[in-house]
Amino acid sequence: MGTNVEVGDVLPMSSAEAPSQSDTKRQRDWRRSYARRLAVTDLVALVWVVFGVQFLWLGNDGDAMSIRQPGDAPLVVNYTVISIVLTGLWVLSLRLGGTHDYRVVGQGSTEYKLVADASGRLFGLVAIVAFLFKIDLARGYILLAFPVGILVLLFFRWAWRQWLAVEREQGRFASNVLLIGSEQSVRHIATQLARDTSAGYRVVGAWVKGVPAGAVVDEVPVQTSEGSDSIVEALDSFGADTVVVTSSDALTAEELRELSWQLVPGVHHLVLAPSLTDVGGPRIHTRPVAGLPLIHVETPRNEGWKKYGKRWLDILGSAFFLLLLSIPLLAVALLVKLTSRGPVFYRQERVGLNGQPFQMLKFRSMRANADAELHTLLAAQGSDGKPLFKVKDDPRITPVGKFLRKYSVDEFPQLVNVLKGEMSLVGPRPQREAEVALYDNIAYRRLLIKPGMSGLWQVSGRSELSWEDAIRLDLFYVENWSLMGDIVILWRTVKAVVAPGASAH
Repeated sequence: MGTNVEVGDVLPMSSAEAPSQSDTKRQRDWRRSYARRLAVTDLVALVWVVFGVQFLWLGNDGDAMSIRQPGDAPLVVNYTVISIVLTGLWVLSLRLGGTHDYRVVGQGSTEYKLVADASGRLFGLVAIVAFLFKIDLARGYILLAFPVGILVLLFFRWAWRQWLAVEREQGRFASNVLLIGSEQSVRHIATQLARDTSAGYRVVGAWVKGVPAGAVVDEVPVQTSEGSDSIVEALDSFGADTVVVTSSDALTAEELRELSWQLVPGVHHLVLAPSLTDVGGPRIHTRPVAGLPLIHVETPRNEGWKKYGKRWLDILGSAFFLLLLSIPLLAVALLVKLTSRGPVFYRQERVGLNGQPFQMLKFRSMRANADAELHTLLAAQGSDGKPLFKVKDDPRITPVGKFLRKYSVDEFPQLVNVLKGEMSLVGPRPQREAEVALYDNIAYRRLLIKPGMSGLWQVSGRSELSWEDAIRLDLFYVENWSLMGDIVILWRTVKAVVAPGASAH
């Protein structure tokens, strides 16, 4: 490699930070280890499903399938053999479909989509073979095994993902990353990766031009371009297995190509990180043009079938929950009325789609005329004039109101707002006019979509989040929302309501 791609002296890492050789080997082998665990779980799940469906649908009748042959008697095949073959083909389809690839496991919806796609392709193949060779497969056996199998596979993948997230919080089952770039780009990428440990990238060091040897950037030890070690040697020094290039000016095109040649296949990995954040995967498309990996980013759209699909989801969902919860909501209304003076419902003007005001409904959880005390309480705690304001240990909340707020029961009347079209089941939280007045140009993009009963930041920390983090999550939702994403957020909302954490106030 050319002399321009060099690094300086390694900043000594503490004994707690420096990975041992055995730790480094385990880090490099986690991909194979996790893939093996998934493969074993897939096999167990499919054996349980396929043979379970065979027993439930066919009972002990194992000789019910025949293959018709012209002029000959049908060839009878035992269904146990068919179940074994089907299970083996299903496992192979998952393997060939890339469902064990470390690039897709642990985060995002790609893993789930690949599992469903691989299973669907196998189903189509079985249907075609059965038609061409006139195989009398029991339709119920096939039509039941495939959907149940997909659901069970997705459940086990979800369970493994929960375990993997915990492991990655402890620094295990993650890629050890060496960042290469300018000080500013290294700081930016390191901050973004630290936000979400479940992504599986643990920054252990950086290679930065123009920074003195032995420096630290955001607690990341740094090597510089003034020494004699190559980047590949720096990987071993830091115990890293993945190179992330954070800026285009870090290496020339020739240096980057030479670096890719020097990395050990299957041991080292090269990642290019553009200075583009909070963009959802479906909006990103990579297209090679003239040897250049061009990244196309779709412009966010809130129109067409997506827009009408979201509205129909709101109508059907709000109507369903209003009918389902009608009796419990009447009981809550009676409880509010009998335990404190004042109206049952609390109406407050909030800012909705495109800045249009509307009256948001809630069960009253505070004493009457609580709004008149707000300014004094905020001034007393020093948060007056700040967006996303909350009164800590709010004395205005009634005893019943504390319970309603902890489990978000006070929010359920907003189902009426959703049914009327003023709100959505999922979206940015509607805020008061005084809070909207504090928006900058970026924050105003929250108003490009209907406000929601629940949203991304509500299921990601609620009152514990800073204003900057809350606005970042809301903007990510506005830019990247999808119907499937809404369903995932609704599911996470149910979990947050049933088991509220310390952030529920």
